[in-house]
Amino acid sequence: MNVPRGARALGQWLLLGGTVGGVCGVASAVFLALLEWATEVRLEQGALVYALPVAGLVLGAVYGRWGASIRGGNNLVLDTVHEGDAVIPLRMAPMVLVGTVLTHLFGGSAGREGTAVQMGASLADQIAHRFRVAPDTRRDLLAAGIAGGFGSVFGTPLAGAVFGLEVVCVGRLGYEALLPALTASVVGDLVTRGLGIHHTVYPSPQALALTLPVLGKWLVFAAAVAAVAVAFIEGTHGLKKLLERYVPWLPLRMALGGLGVVGLWKLSGTDDYLGLGVPGILRAFQDVSLPGDAFAWKLVFTAVTLGAGFLGGEVTPLFFIGAALGNVLARLLGLPVDLGAAVGMAALFAAAANTPLALSLMAVELVGGAVLPHVAIVATVAYLLTGHRGIYPSQRIARRKLGGPLLDRIVSLRELHGTPRKP
Repeated sequence: MNVPRGARALGQWLLLGGTVGGVCGVASAVFLALLEWATEVRLEQGALVYALPVAGLVLGAVYGRWGASIRGGNNLVLDTVHEGDAVIPLRMAPMVLVGTVLTHLFGGSAGREGTAVQMGASLADQIAHRFRVAPDTRRDLLAAGIAGGFGSVFGTPLAGAVFGLEVVCVGRLGYEALLPALTASVVGDLVTRGLGIHHTVYPSPQALALTLPVLGKWLVFAAAVAAVAVAFIEGTHGLKKLLERYVPWLPLRMALGGLGVVGLWKLSGTDDYLGLGVPGILRAFQDVSLPGDAFAWKLVFTAVTLGAGFLGGEVTPLFFIGAALGNVLARLLGLPVDLGAAVGMAALFAAAANTPLALSLMAVELVGGAVLPHVAIVATVAYLLTGHRGIYPSQRIARRKLGGPLLDRIVSLRELHGTPRKP
């Protein structure tokens, strides 16, 4: 009996996408459980923060010895999607997991998405080679791995699927990978929740009618979000380049970064900017007395942590920065504080990662439909105003954001700025 080609393709993608989603879900569940443990231990034993420089020295030595081939992180994943290089090493998953947990145990300001994406892509690539799929199928599975990791670690399966497509190439969605990405993200989320993981519940803002005055306020809001996104991108990348130039030995570089975080911690006089910062995000939704410089403190803490080479991602710190910024802007512009925090939280990462569609969906999944259409407007405008830069220099671009002819070839953001790729 001949099975129609479409049915075979559907079955293949459900099988492969479901397999990727399953392993991503298990990996995210283990990661989130360990991350919760690390955060609780640090909160109980505050003096652990003083050991962050030592942790950096040890992590740097381990990565210098065994992690040279995976130090590209998310950028390695994106390069592999486009160039089909060698298999992403399986050791990326456990190494980035342990490294991120240790970063949080000792107080580094980092996130979760980088770890989830790298684990998902690493595991998806192993599955692709185990099944000996074609190169095009492998690329789609890598996108599914990104989606499965992102969707399961945040509990946002729709946003995870779109993120897996949108992050690969600025301004383009690879719909050929939509089915495996959606399957992996949904299955990954179901598995993570099925293993007893509970995600953060965010307050749901009340609906606000979109009027011309409100629209004008959102445009001002978007310009401020874009400015902070640029400051974060340039600050993190600039610090990383500066440290790599003057401190070429990774262990020492990370130890110095740890010293920097400890110094910032003592200078700020609070634990609020250490670790993920989820309590600070929730506070931004309701506290009208939130310090106006809270977003700037978290930005500097995170730039130092990630710029020095510590493991983790950018999403949750950017959520903190965006929510705190949104709280302040909402008070200044006469917008509801909870809505301002929700919009700022999603729009800042959308601008920094060049993923306005995924983050608009993510905002809906996290705080409810009342955030529309406001978050879509702010995220899109901020994405455009941020220009051709992002937290992932390996993102490709085929056409400039504001239009014009296609580029001669698809290039990475780093190439567009004339920065050569490191071997």
